[in-house]
Amino acid sequence: MRAFLLPAAAALLATLAVPATGQFGMLKKLVPGGITLPSLRKAPISTSLADARWADPSQDDFTPPVPKRALTELQRTATGGFVLQPGYYSFHDQSYCLHAGTHGPGGGDGYLYAPPLGAAKDAVITIVRNSVQHPEIAQHDIQTLLWAIVARARLEDLSTEHKAIAARLLPARQLAALNRSLLDMVAEGPVADNLPRELRQAMQAEADLRRMLVTPGTSFGELERVAVLAGAAPRGAGSLDVPARRWSHHPDGYWVRYLPASYTNTLVELWVPEGAPGVGREYDPATHIAVPGNTARQRLIQSGRAYRGG
Repeated sequence: MRAFLLPAAAALLATLAVPATGQFGMLKKLVPGGITLPSLRKAPISTSLADARWADPSQDDFTPPVPKRALTELQRTATGGFVLQPGYYSFHDQSYCLHAGTHGPGGGDGYLYAPPLGAAKDAVITIVRNSVQHPEIAQHDIQTLLWAIVARARLEDLSTEHKAIAARLLPARQLAALNRSLLDMVAEGPVADNLPRELRQAMQAEADLRRMLVTPGTSFGELERVAVLAGAAPRGAGSLDVPARRWSHHPDGYWVRYLPASYTNTLVELWVPEGAPGVGREYDPATHIAVPGNTARQRLIQSGRAYRGG
């Protein structure tokens, strides 16, 4: 069996993608007077391909030499995670879109591990973690809350039903702080026509979602059509060629890869060799964002809720 080592070249490749903050710094020069862009230091979720620094391309042909087991055989933690033991595991989870106005998975594009980053990362992690303890809350209602955060819509302006759901998934202090911070993040003015296509689409989708989320009678299907683009995905700026089954070497000492069927569900595989630092550590899905090599596709946060289909 080949040793599982993270090559320095993988980290170097990941840094070649332009960080989102750098993109906005350059783009501000392109924006005509009177139009403001939100600083990505305040972006609700700013995780980008440049943050996916743990890719392990040396193991693209590797399959663990042990039978695959269900991750649910392992001990669960209070936050919905799993206490890792040596072995090869899989878990088909509910995943969530955190990049509105982009395309869903497909086309053989691979996904890499990156942590949640951004001004609202704590609220996003809390929602996804707490959702494990609330199986009665439908996945599309959780997705609606996450889209509201990504789109910088104040949760207190949502429907009575969604405000009640937010109150079950977020502590009152965090909910109040989130509403204040999201208000500060909103960029006013039209979307500039001379911005790159992917950024323009995402900004327009966020603006449309903000409006739709506070419009009575808006259906989830209508939100989905704005947030998840149909048709073939172009190759986004700064994309990297990432095979569909590429492993990432998590800094806690285990390997993980993501095989999304759609934005709503992802097959997650984990490999924990005997004696690896990851033995006994927690795999917390809510701290995993699967970042696509194609920047025109959606970044997907994982959850500890099993996907049941439908």
